[in-house]
Amino acid sequence: MKNFAKFLLFVLLVSAGISLLYDYRLKHGGLNLPSVRKPEKYTLASSSSVDPKEVPSLEALNQERRALVKSVIPSVVAVKTSKKIGIRREYGRDPFDFFFGSQRRSRNPRDEAMVQNSLGSGVIVTNEGHIITNTHVVDQVDEIEVQLSDGRTTKARLVGADEQSDLAVLKIEVPGLKPLKLADSDLVQPGDSVLAIGNPFGLQETVTDGIISWKGQPNSTDFRGDLLQTNAAINPGNSGGPLINVRGEVVGINEQIVSSSGGSQGIGFAIPSNTVRTALESVLKNGRIIRGYLGIVSRALQAGQLDATDNEEGVVVEEVMPGSPAAQAQLQPGDIIRKFNGRDVKTMLALKNLVGQTELNRNVELEIVRDGKPLKVTTQIKEQPIDYQTSGVSPRRNQPQAERPKQPSDQEVANGPLASIRVEELSPETARQLDLPANVKGVMVTGVDSDSGVAELQRGDVIEEINQQPVTSVADYNKIAASLDQGQPQVLSVCRGRMRSFLVLRPR
Repeated sequence: MKNFAKFLLFVLLVSAGISLLYDYRLKHGGLNLPSVRKPEKYTLASSSSVDPKEVPSLEALNQERRALVKSVIPSVVAVKTSKKIGIRREYGRDPFDFFFGSQRRSRNPRDEAMVQNSLGSGVIVTNEGHIITNTHVVDQVDEIEVQLSDGRTTKARLVGADEQSDLAVLKIEVPGLKPLKLADSDLVQPGDSVLAIGNPFGLQETVTDGIISWKGQPNSTDFRGDLLQTNAAINPGNSGGPLINVRGEVVGINEQIVSSSGGSQGIGFAIPSNTVRTALESVLKNGRIIRGYLGIVSRALQAGQLDATDNEEGVVVEEVMPGSPAAQAQLQPGDIIRKFNGRDVKTMLALKNLVGQTELNRNVELEIVRDGKPLKVTTQIKEQPIDYQTSGVSPRRNQPQAERPKQPSDQEVANGPLASIRVEELSPETARQLDLPANVKGVMVTGVDSDSGVAELQRGDVIEEINQQPVTSVADYNKIAASLDQGQPQVLSVCRGRMRSFLVLRPR
C-alpha cells in the first residue's frame, strides 16, 4: 500500500511539473503558437482574360466535342473478368496457420485458390446487345461482367473470339441499348481527328483525343499491316474500347500500345472497323471467324515491271500452295493479278480483303497478266487452313533456302518474349545478297521456332528496332531482349528486302 501511495504521489508531482512548464512557456511565447490575426484582403478575377467572342471557333469546338462525347459514352462499357488460379504452397507456412492454427479452413493446406481480376473496355454495336472487345481481354476467363455507363452491371456471354484478329464478341441481355455505327475504315486517312474512349487503369469513361497518325502500309508484309496508328492516349484498360471519328462512328477498336513504361507514349494501334465488321458478321453467322484464302505467296508490283504505257498496279504471284484455289486456277509464279471478280487489285492488302470477304465455295474470276499478255482464270475460294501461313514475301527472294548449321555467332535468347528467335550479325556481304537498302542496320534472323507465335518473322529478315530502341548488333539485341517485360506487347521494326514494316508480338 505504501509503495502504491508513493507511486501515485510521484505521478502527481510529474504532472504538476509539466503543467507549470507548459504555463510558463505559453506566457513567454516559447511554444510559437499561432496568434489571432485579421483576415487577409483578397479579390478574385471577375472576368475571363479572353472574350469568347474573340475565339468563336474554339468555343464552338468545345461545344461540339462535348456533344460528341455525350452521344457516344452510353455505348462504351467496362469489361470486367475473373479467373480462378490454383496456387500450390510448397515453402514456408501460411500466416493464417500461424495465427489461427486449427481454426483454418478444412482443406489441404498446400492447395490454395486465388481469383485474378482484370479490366478492359468494349463497345455496343447491335441493338440486340452484342459487344466488341479484344480477345486478350476475355481470353481463358471464368466469368465476364459488363458495366454500363449508367452504373448497371450484368453478366456477359462470350459468343465467339479469334486470336489472330484479337477480336471477341460478347452478348448482354439489357433493354434500351444504344449501339454505335461501324464506319468505313477504308476512308480513314492520316490527320483525321479521333477520340479514344475506355477505362484506362480502371478509370471509367475516360476520353482522350488525337489524330490518325499512320495507316497500315498497303503492301506491308506484316499480316497486321492494316492497323490504324493514333496518338490519342491509350493506356492499360483501354483495350477493346472504340476509336471514334467526328461523326460518332467507330473507326477502330483500340488494341495495344508501344511503350517501354507500360503507359501511353503517343503510339497506339487500333483494329480497323472494316476488319471488325467482317469478324462480327462471321461470328454471328457461323459462331467463329471463317477466312477465305487463295493460296499464294505474293509481293507488290515493282516500278517498271510492266510496260511504261500500262497501269502499274497489281500483285505479283511468287509461289502457289499445292492443292489451293490458286493451284486449281493454274496460277503460276510471275503472274500479275490485276482484278478479282471485276474489282481492281491495287495492293496486297486489297487482295487479302477481297479474298477474305468472298463467300466460300463461290466461283471467282481473276484477271491476270502472264508474260505480258492478259488472261482470265476461274477458281473457288476455300476456307483458310488452320496451319496456313499468311506471308507476304516469298522466302526465295530475300533469304537463303537451305538450312545451315547453327554458327557460333548465332544468338538465342534463353528466356523472354524473344526466346524463339535466333539472330546473328548482319555483315555488309549478307546485306548485299539480301538486296537491302544501304542504311539498314540491325541483326539478321537465322531461325524462328515454328510453334512460337511469331511465324510471320522469316529467315533473312533484319530486326532494326525493338520497342523503338535501335538494334545495331547482337550485343544490343541481347541487352534489349533481356530487359523486356513478358506481359507487355513487343514491337519489332523489321526490314525485309526493300520493304520495312513492324511486327507486334502479343503475350501468349
